[in-house]
Amino acid sequence: MPRAATTTDVFNAIAEPRRREIIDVLFDGKARAVGEIIESIGLPQSAVSKHLSVLRKVGIVSVTKHGQLRLYRLQPAELQPVADWVKKYERFWTHQLNRIKERAERKVQTTQQTKDKEK
Repeated sequence: MPRAATTTDVFNAIAEPRRREIIDVLFDGKARAVGEIIESIGLPQSAVSKHLSVLRKVGIVSVTKHGQLRLYRLQPAELQPVADWVKKYERFWTHQLNRIKERAERKVQTTQQTKDKEK
């Protein structure tokens, strides 16, 4: 079964770990030149440019020209479909965290009861 093109939607675009690294670099909302992104993640310029092109095509980053520089900025609203999809599954890990908390509290209580009996 052929894979969907990486530029068809935000899910395909962020499936690539290096693109998520680029998103992390741009997370603070500041516009950054390609050189700054290269410095942050340590990929060759050609690879970073290709990844930025994919992210730009799906709208996750925008680009503006400032003289000779192209400055890239994160467009976080475009990640909303991912957040909405993940939100449906949040109850599973929330439930798991609640169970871990309950076990820890029972263990503390049992330990305290044992100490009280020893006194």
